[in-house]
Amino acid sequence: MKARDLAYETFSALDANRGRSLLTVLGIVIGISAVIAMTALIGGVKQAMIGELGLNQARLVYIQCWYNRSMEVSDVEALEAEMADDYEYVTPLVWSGTDVISDTEKKSASIQGVWPSFFEATGVKLVSGRFFTEQESDTGALVTVLDQASVKNLFGNADAEVVGKTLRIAGAEYLICGVTESSGAGGSNPDYVQLYLPFSTCCSRVQGFTTVDQVYGFAREGSDMDAVAQRTTDWLARRFAVPEDERENAIWVYTMASTIEELNSMMMSFQVLMTSVASISLLVGGIGIMNMMLTNVTERIREIGLRKALGAKSRDITRQFLLESICLTMVGGLIGMALGYLGAFALSGLAGSLLGYGEGTALTPYLDLQSMLLVAGICVAIGVVFGYYPARRAARLDPVESLHYQ
Repeated sequence: MKARDLAYETFSALDANRGRSLLTVLGIVIGISAVIAMTALIGGVKQAMIGELGLNQARLVYIQCWYNRSMEVSDVEALEAEMADDYEYVTPLVWSGTDVISDTEKKSASIQGVWPSFFEATGVKLVSGRFFTEQESDTGALVTVLDQASVKNLFGNADAEVVGKTLRIAGAEYLICGVTESSGAGGSNPDYVQLYLPFSTCCSRVQGFTTVDQVYGFAREGSDMDAVAQRTTDWLARRFAVPEDERENAIWVYTMASTIEELNSMMMSFQVLMTSVASISLLVGGIGIMNMMLTNVTERIREIGLRKALGAKSRDITRQFLLESICLTMVGGLIGMALGYLGAFALSGLAGSLLGYGEGTALTPYLDLQSMLLVAGICVAIGVVFGYYPARRAARLDPVESLHYQ
């Protein structure tokens, strides 16, 4: 039988029992909808976490070392110079805290003293204005960058035009040169304020000392991150004369690539669990498909006998009934994917609120091509598995007995 004839006969048979066909695929629709909704929501959560925590910077390496002394700027400069083949740049960070005063508010702020390269390394995104320059950093200029959540809490509106305005920090006037996107850490906290200052400015005017709290390395593109981390550990051990048995406690080198892998593993485990629960509906739907196909075989025994008498081979009969089964599951899969994605959007606002992504913030469901192809494969597999027995039963019917069937 030609493929065109096979397709025509298949769709004619399904169209003749349109109502029963739609009711039969209901289990498939429910199962696929649940799988797609969970997959899209989990994908949305993962993407939100990646953006929220800055995990999209897969080339980022966190570096810390404490052994008899703290890291200093000279250590950072030496690391950047001696591991230039591994890192595009290495940038330090120092934490501090003090009161910040705007025109109308006084808040306690978390201060981060950084080099300008910090913003590119960590993927901080600018909304307005600019980051401070190398010259401003070297000269200890009184400039600052803050995020939109801090703008809201200091000026009453996250979209306020604050570039060019000043803040009073530790008794001095600082010019606001830029505003970044909120990280989400304090979007709903009215007391949250986080500022970036040039590293030298923070050390000399706020912190009072020059030791480094955190170091970020930005690896060169295409680097083996595990190898980079190991070489960094070895360098720090030599620099600080750390004994082999003390490395684990004195040196901490952690790559964002490994964080992403852990996140993917956690999300995959959760997705497998949710998909397993939703698969019960797919099993029920598959049984419904088999039941309908067995009914079709019984109703069409005379038709099968006539086809065989006219020269149709057993494999033609098998293909026709298998194609009918696969078509039913694919239709159910397409409807399920559409309903599941719409359902994921309906639930995303609630999920965003429960997971704490800020007031009024909704997750955006995310569904990749691989997931959609997997769902399509599941539908075909269900059609084949649950349609094979009815198809073989039809193919094995004796044409003479079938023509005499009443």
